[in-house]
Amino acid sequence: MTDTAQHSSRTNARVTSPLRSRPAVRNLLEGQTLTPADLSMVLLVTEEPADRPMPTVTVAGIPAVMRECAALGIRSVKLFAESAARDATGASSLAPDALMSRAIRACKDAEPSLAVMTETCLCSYTTEGTCYLTDKHGSPAVAATIRVTASQAVMHAEAGADIVGPASMLIGTTGGVRRALDDAGHEGVSVMPHVIFWSHLYDGFRLTMGATPKTGLNREFQINPARADQFVDTALRMEADGADMILLEPAQFTADVLATLRGMTRAPLFPFSVSGEYKALTRADTASGQRDVRLLVELFTMLKRAGASASITYAALDIARQF
Repeated sequence: MTDTAQHSSRTNARVTSPLRSRPAVRNLLEGQTLTPADLSMVLLVTEEPADRPMPTVTVAGIPAVMRECAALGIRSVKLFAESAARDATGASSLAPDALMSRAIRACKDAEPSLAVMTETCLCSYTTEGTCYLTDKHGSPAVAATIRVTASQAVMHAEAGADIVGPASMLIGTTGGVRRALDDAGHEGVSVMPHVIFWSHLYDGFRLTMGATPKTGLNREFQINPARADQFVDTALRMEADGADMILLEPAQFTADVLATLRGMTRAPLFPFSVSGEYKALTRADTASGQRDVRLLVELFTMLKRAGASASITYAALDIARQF
């Protein structure tokens, strides 16, 4: 037998060895690949209990959710808050008693050790449902948007947020938020901007939180899914502008850019599994009352393999309950 044939035979033997099929050996070699610590729980906060396309929680219900997250090993939550008050300036987002501020305080009062991430955006506060302010011609008012976004971030930090998330995708918001936090004495608060591929997967969230633009699909600053290069470039620009970590969405479609970024930056990377993924990849089991999350477990295992620091998901508790 030639050396090449012998090498091939040895390689095939290793691949097909019956030892590889024994459960005890597989458990020894594989271990547990996904844990609750690899997940961050999404909370859509509403003023009153709501029957909406996605699960919601009120401020009064937050402590119980936080306690369960902590007990199961989930180490962070991502907050979004609705608003009934809207105008052209998004002023209600800066009210001292805004729902987001109350939700943050409820989270930190219940479980101070869990990291609280927020969305810092205007889509729930503007009359038109856009993520940015507009001028008299209907064009994005960049400077005004940066100012309001930065003011939101400072409010969130003062309420106790650990990580704020500029989500409009406007160039300059990340730097504006970082400077505002530092000037207000919140140097320890992290900035995690959203880098977003355009997708229909956001519809459930938009309908739940009243964040659908009146003009239709708000794609102006979101990235064409065909442009992985633009996504990577945008993420790196945001890091250079002061981002401490990066949120990538929708998670299902970011595996390639996640892996690319993992080789280019040491910044923590958080894929966000959005509302459409939750609805498409899970289902409620009527017999057990549990939610079937096996497809999401596979997705988050793959994303962890690709370099995710943690995956942000509506199903974090559903998954953690089943470990």
